[in-house]
Amino acid sequence: MTNSPPQDSSDDIEDVSLFDADDDVSRRSKKSKIRHPVASFFHLFFRVSAIVVYLLCELLTSSFIACMVTIILLLSCDFWAVKNVTGRLMVGLRWWNQVDDDGRSHWVFEARKVSAQGGKTSSEAESRIFWLGLITCPMIWVIFAFSALFSFKVKWLAVVVMGVVLQGANLYGYIRCKVGSRKNLTSIATNYLGKQFLRQTMATEDQAAS
Repeated sequence: MTNSPPQDSSDDIEDVSLFDADDDVSRRSKKSKIRHPVASFFHLFFRVSAIVVYLLCELLTSSFIACMVTIILLLSCDFWAVKNVTGRLMVGLRWWNQVDDDGRSHWVFEARKVSAQGGKTSSEAESRIFWLGLITCPMIWVIFAFSALFSFKVKWLAVVVMGVVLQGANLYGYIRCKVGSRKNLTSIATNYLGKQFLRQTMATEDQAAS
């Protein structure tokens, strides 16, 4: 009876992919499939519907209250679905708030690592859908906020601010899940600025030497 050589542990674990492409053709074909079509649909449905209703509400009805309630309901459904369902299924990320025994509130950010031979992994198609929807829609609400402010549409400010807050909260939470804690974010920014400064210094010295 022969013993198979031990496998490298790095081959058994894969992290959640953002936009990284896989070099292996066979794995790439598997990851190009949408494994959770319902979750992918509702990840975009509520947030896109809220934007469409905001753009067309004055054409559809003259009732501001009806438009506001509809948009807020869509934004609330989107916040719940993205935070509790689509992030976990599509990219293996989740974040939540918990209160300890002392009554202090803590935010928890997790990124799931899945066995390559067991369980479902997140596909690249789902990853692109998730992150594009998560990033693009809050930017659109920020544009709406500036537009409402500069056009003096004060009554719409509460609606667009709600859109920025709810979708921005999910964006911030999932970026923290993907990148790490605030300390890690600061470390990354510091390292990047240090490298840029060092590169600029070396370029200046080369120009002076020449």
